[in-house]
Amino acid sequence: MTDIKDINIDLRDNGHITDDQVVEFEKTYGAHHYGRLKMVVRHAEGCWLTGVDGTKHFDCLAAYSAANPGHHHPTIVKGLVDALQGNYGSVISNVVYTDTLGVFLKKAATIPPQLAPRFGNNGNKVLPKNGGVESVETAIKMARYYGYKAKGIADGKQEIIVFNNNFHGRMITVVSFSSSHKYKEGFGPITPGFVSVDYGELEAVKNAINENTCGILVEPMQGEGGMYQPPDGFLKGLRDIADKNDLLLLFDEIQVGLGRTGKMFCFEHENVIPDGLILGKAISGGLVPLSVFITNSQLMDIAFQPGKDGSTYGGYPLACVAGIVALDVIISEKLAERSAKMGKILKAKIEDIAGRSAYVKEVRGRGLFIGIEVNNGDAMVYCKKLLDLGVLANDSHGHTIRISPPLVINEQEIDYLTERLEKVLVD
Repeated sequence: MTDIKDINIDLRDNGHITDDQVVEFEKTYGAHHYGRLKMVVRHAEGCWLTGVDGTKHFDCLAAYSAANPGHHHPTIVKGLVDALQGNYGSVISNVVYTDTLGVFLKKAATIPPQLAPRFGNNGNKVLPKNGGVESVETAIKMARYYGYKAKGIADGKQEIIVFNNNFHGRMITVVSFSSSHKYKEGFGPITPGFVSVDYGELEAVKNAINENTCGILVEPMQGEGGMYQPPDGFLKGLRDIADKNDLLLLFDEIQVGLGRTGKMFCFEHENVIPDGLILGKAISGGLVPLSVFITNSQLMDIAFQPGKDGSTYGGYPLACVAGIVALDVIISEKLAERSAKMGKILKAKIEDIAGRSAYVKEVRGRGLFIGIEVNNGDAMVYCKKLLDLGVLANDSHGHTIRISPPLVINEQEIDYLTERLEKVLVD
C-alpha cells in the first residue's frame, strides 16, 4: 500500500498521483457506497472529461443533470472566483442578512410561475438547502404541517402518496418509501406516513386517499426509476385530485427541471402548476451544493417560522452566487430551448439505431433526458462498452441506458455519441 505521507498533495498539479493510487486511496479510505467504473477524471470542461494522459470521454451523465450548463461554465466559474477574491463567499450565520441570499431568493422565486395558485396570487417563497434530498424532506415537512395545521389531521397520522420506482434521495425518511429494497434494508425502523402506488395510475391514487392524506409527491418524469415519462394527462389528473381533496401536489424536478426535458420546468409539458417545487443539481451549475423548495408565500409562512427549520450552509453566500449566475446562464443561453432542439436530433438518431438493433426494447424521453431500455435487462453491459469507446454512461434501474448529457451539446458531439451507441447496439 502506498503511504500517503510519501505523497506531496498539490491539487494544482494533479498528475503527480497515478490513477492506481487514486483508486487505492478511495478503496482504502472511503466508504464503498458506489460501484465505480475504473475511470479517473482529472479535468472537466463542457461535455468532456479528461484523464491524466489526455484521454477524453464524452460525459453522457452530466452528474445526473447537475452539469446542465456544462462543466466549469466560464461565466459561473468567474462568479465564484469573484466572490472568493472579493471576500463575499464565506459562510455567514443565518441570524443576519446577506445580499447574495436576498438576490438569489428573488431570482429563484420568480423564475417559476405562481405556485399553488388556489391559495392566492401571493408570490413564491424559497427555502434553500444543500443536497436535493434535503429539499425533498423540506417539502415533506410542508405537506405534513399543512395536513396538521390546515386540515386538522392528528400529528403523526399524516400520509403522503408517492409512486413505485421513485427516486428522491437516500436519507432515512426518503428511503423509507423507496420501492428499492436495497436502499432501506437494515436501516430501520423506517419512517411511516407514505403510501406508494404505481406511477401513471390515477385510479390507484384516488383509491389511496383517506382522511389522513395531506399530499402527493411525484417526479414529473422518473429518472432513476427507468427514465419514464408519465402517460398523457397524468399530471393534470393529479392536479384535479389534489384540488378536489385539498392535498398539496409536490413536484420533484431535481433531475428534470431547469431545461433538462426541453422546457424550463418539466411540468410545463402539461401546463400543470404544482403547489410546491423542488429543484437542485443544475441550480448551481454543478459547482457547489445547492437546492431549494419553492411554494406559495402563504403556504411557506404557515409551516416555517423561526425554529421550524434551519441549515448552516443552506443558502450560504458562495452557493447563492453560483445559483444567481447559473440561473442567469440557463436563461440567457436559452438552454431549455437548446435541450429541445438537440434532444429532438439526438432522439431521432437513437431511434434509428434502435430500429436496427436486436438489443433495444424501447427508446423514451424528452429533451436531453432519454432512456434506451435493453432487452436483456442489463444496461451496464453496454455502458462498459461505451466507456471503452470514450463515452461515460450509466444505467437507470438496471435495464435502461441513461442518455442525459450537458445541455450545451452540439451536433458534432451528438454524432460522436451516436456513432459509439451504434457500435455497441448494432452488430
